[in-house]
Amino acid sequence: MRILLAEDDALLGDGLRAGLRQQGFQVDWVRDGVAAERELRAGEHAAAVLDLGLPLQGGMDVLQAVRAAGSRLPVLVLTARDAVPDRIRGLDLGADDYVVKPVDLHELGARLRALVRRAGGQAQEQLSAHGIVLDVAQRRVSRDGADVALSAREFDLLHALMRADGRVLSREQLEQQIYAWGQEVESNAVEVHVHHLRRKLKPELIQTVRGIGYALARAPS
Repeated sequence: MRILLAEDDALLGDGLRAGLRQQGFQVDWVRDGVAAERELRAGEHAAAVLDLGLPLQGGMDVLQAVRAAGSRLPVLVLTARDAVPDRIRGLDLGADDYVVKPVDLHELGARLRALVRRAGGQAQEQLSAHGIVLDVAQRRVSRDGADVALSAREFDLLHALMRADGRVLSREQLEQQIYAWGQEVESNAVEVHVHHLRRKLKPELIQTVRGIGYALARAPS
């Protein structure tokens, strides 16, 4: 799952990025409000973590601008422990949740997963289809009750397809969801991951839509 982190404090930002990566998130990090607004408008992330005290453009202004532009991207605000008015104003401007500094990384990860679930209309941490069960929090996948070992990229690609629930995703859309900035992407990487998923899970699980991309197979009616 690819998220945007907007935090100008180098030490805190590095710690947040490292901690979220350990939980399986792909993290793109910006350090000022102008860059944060640009990336939020682009809509290439599943969710964002937004600090309010950003240089060049404050987090409140960023949030107000992207909501006015129609962005529905889930945004979690980082706020100081004693900044209750900021929390209220942030929620009123369109923040979906907030976490108080100092941040507990596991709570932050859980809240991000919950935001993405709600945005996708999902109530549970587990996604299932065709006898395949994907546990987002535990990063585990099982087939007909038996655990299946997947690489991190294979897990993320399967997660993206299961969240799409039958919608076709292009190769470019899948690359955006499973790779963060600066990570080298081989030209046939998505195709290779799809091949491995079919082999490890079920050949019919992922459909190729010629000239468009890939989709999770529809359950038989």
